[in-house]
Amino acid sequence: MDLLKHDIATEFPQLKDKIHTLKTTHHHFARLFNDYDEVNHTITKAETGGAVMTDEALENLKKQRLKLKDEIVQMLHAA
Repeated sequence: MDLLKHDIATEFPQLKDKIHTLKTTHHHFARLFNDYDEVNHTITKAETGGAVMTDEALENLKKQRLKLKDEIVQMLHAA
């Protein structure tokens, strides 16, 4: 199965410098970014067979990831 990479740096390579700046200067952004990475890693692990979880749990994690991503993207465009 060919899964898409969902990490923020891969999805927004043109915002790499802004991401780095916000991660180092904005505590809330850094926390969101880290939370996103943790959720994304858990999803990837489940999708590649490295972890077992119910479809409902996986769906809830994907919704959480999307919510975090939306907030991150808003902050990137506002900065």
